[in-house]
Amino acid sequence: MQERDNVLKIFQETKEAVLKGDAAKIKNLSNQTTNTASLTQDPDNIAVAVIIYSLSKMIEREDYKQLPGWSKFYNIYIGSIDKIIEALKRKDDEAFRENIKIIREAIGNLSGKLKIHIQDVFRSASINKASRIYDHGISMETTAKLLGISLFELASYAGEKQASDIPESKTINVQSRIKLAMEMFE
Repeated sequence: MQERDNVLKIFQETKEAVLKGDAAKIKNLSNQTTNTASLTQDPDNIAVAVIIYSLSKMIEREDYKQLPGWSKFYNIYIGSIDKIIEALKRKDDEAFRENIKIIREAIGNLSGKLKIHIQDVFRSASINKASRIYDHGISMETTAKLLGISLFELASYAGEKQASDIPESKTINVQSRIKLAMEMFE
């Protein structure tokens, strides 16, 4: 694993933010991980970015906490984060990856609306992080492969995001138009 100390720090800060219910802090930590993942293209860092971003989205949603299975899933998630922190301290990459896998398997063990919502959160997080990695100059094909999404999903999301970044056109009054036209011919 690349950037182990940075990932450890991010997981430790994430754990503190979870206990405080600070979804914005968790999202910011995920963005830091995305920057590292863009530079290293390390699958472990990419998995961390998606897991932490997904956690921020789940913490934001109070309604998830009312769904059957939430507390069990949440306890598995948080317990795995604790184990990830310990694995990183011991430099045990195998235990780190095993606990990432446990989080993903916990999603598969959910049922009903909670399963659908959490799967959607993880899929959206993967697409969001892929878009951010693509923004850092990694090819669309490489990015899609790294995050296990289709080129179509990434292209659609990136296209929507770029379109929303374009400022709305402003109309200018007649005097300003005349002045602009006159300056063009000077």
